[in-house]
Amino acid sequence: MASKNVALDMEAYEMLRAEKEEGESFSDAVKRLARKRRSPMDFAGAWKDMPKRDLERIREFLRRARELDRERMESLLRRMR
Repeated sequence: MASKNVALDMEAYEMLRAEKEEGESFSDAVKRLARKRRSPMDFAGAWKDMPKRDLERIREFLRRARELDRERMESLLRRMR
């Protein structure tokens, strides 16, 4: 694989080193960090052909997750009183 040397000042090097994950090469870290972020609009319509049954299962999952979050928050608040 071909490679290129890139000069970084110490501040940039330390920033990159801090972002690098365990076992990850500097090249891998740069690729991960430089990858373009996708706009939420890129996902518009992604579920339009999803079967209604699957969509309902997702909605129910999200509803139950919100309910559990609310219950947990209420429990934490009761303990703080």
